[in-house]
Amino acid sequence: MTAPNEARQTKEDEQKAAGRGGLAVLVAKVFFILTGFVQQALLPRAIGRADYGALARVAAVTNLFNNVIVAGSTQGVSRTVAAAGVHEREALRASLRAHVGLALIATGLLVIAAPAVAYFQSAPEVLAPIIAMAAVLFIYGIYAPLVGYINGRRMFTRQATLDMAAATLRTVCMLGIGWAFVRHGGAVARALHTLPGMLGATIGAVLAALGVLLIALKWTGTGASFDVRPAGVPTAAAYMRLIIPVMVAQLFVNALMQADIFMVGRYLSLGAALQAAPLTPSGIARDPASAANEWVAVYRACQLFAFLPYQMLFSVTQVLFPMLAKAKSEEGDVRVAELVGRGSRIGAIVCGLLVAVVVAMPESLIRVAYDRDVAAAGGPALRILVLGQAAFAMLGLATTILVSLGRERAAMTLTALALALLVACCTVLIPQASFGRGQIMATATAAATALAVALVFGVMTARKIAGAFVPWKTALRVALCVAAAFALGLFMPAFGKIVTILVAPVVGLAYVVGLVVMGELGKSDLALILSIVRRKKA
Repeated sequence: MTAPNEARQTKEDEQKAAGRGGLAVLVAKVFFILTGFVQQALLPRAIGRADYGALARVAAVTNLFNNVIVAGSTQGVSRTVAAAGVHEREALRASLRAHVGLALIATGLLVIAAPAVAYFQSAPEVLAPIIAMAAVLFIYGIYAPLVGYINGRRMFTRQATLDMAAATLRTVCMLGIGWAFVRHGGAVARALHTLPGMLGATIGAVLAALGVLLIALKWTGTGASFDVRPAGVPTAAAYMRLIIPVMVAQLFVNALMQADIFMVGRYLSLGAALQAAPLTPSGIARDPASAANEWVAVYRACQLFAFLPYQMLFSVTQVLFPMLAKAKSEEGDVRVAELVGRGSRIGAIVCGLLVAVVVAMPESLIRVAYDRDVAAAGGPALRILVLGQAAFAMLGLATTILVSLGRERAAMTLTALALALLVACCTVLIPQASFGRGQIMATATAAATALAVALVFGVMTARKIAGAFVPWKTALRVALCVAAAFALGLFMPAFGKIVTILVAPVVGLAYVVGLVVMGELGKSDLALILSIVRRKKA
């Protein structure tokens, strides 16, 4: 074989390996989402609705820390290892040292913040579980850099395996140990002034994190030591300058995703304390703490479905916008505007598809994963909340465009603005609402209002910097189809699980047909979708 043929064969082999790895990561992503959905659906049954709601309060705080550490660690180490060449093992050791220090600092901050969170939430039962989850934060602070190392070396199959193992272990351990504590851990929970199911679930999360860390360490080790810093291995200061902006950006995004449930938890507890016998979503009088936690569980159920547009649109942005930076430097502003207009249009159509299904049958969708009482209590709030999360998804699309064009500060400012608006709206609207159903409706309204206002600023900023965003005709047509689905949902009855699974695709098809009739979708869109599919296969 000649040299050119050998080079061509090597490149083809690399492309095939990358394709297999990319497919493995995609499968792992789908598995992770489905496992998380199953986990959230089974937890209320395993540990009880009140414990599940209290656990959602804990997660609202701890996930903020975890996601920031995981995102910064994974991206930072991946870039460092990829750039280190033959010194990738030394790069792992150097970056791992930095992340151990960061993990210790973040864990200390979470432990210190735990009493303040419990006080602000008027929920002393969350204190011990938050401290327990600090162990998960420390473990993730070590585990995530190892995943970054695997990613940087393009070992995508192993990365996918770790992701699937982490999702499986977390689900099994949280459900199993949570269930065991409900039956046998009451004395321990009472001694710690917390709830047994919630405590067991958090202990399960710690054990799952430890298990996947051991697997990762066996595959990667801790890198290679060095006396003289090799070329390509950054100093601690240089490395911090690389990852701190990523972590700050993740902090705002994740705070925005958790702020509404954090705020409604506080006001539910305050509202329940003013009543002699507050009612749960089932209409049963309970003690104030249990009643408040059960209503938090209802709002968490709404979030599970309201986040679907954001999750789907996030995947779309990963396909459509990595080429923006290259187009900006090589082809000019006109090409950038063309790509942004085309990509954001597709994003709006995909987002509208999911929103249309949710607003048409919110109660039925909740019943797929939760019981009848939670579905009936949360259906009206989900119909409003999903509109807010659709605005959040489109805002995320705008900020992704800005980041791709090197305008990270503008993107961060928009996210910070959205967060401030959300907290302000929750502070104004929730205290004025009646306990329970009224408060979760007020929270959904606050989220929708704040995120819609933030989206207006996001659209203006994206148009100013990129020269384009969603075409106004597309926005109008998608809005009309979603409005029609919203109106249909006001008259559509609640279905059982099987019927819901059959009807949901019909609603989605009706949305697509509506866009075709209005001239929004045509043959060119089908050709574009096919080209994207072929490109991903290649």
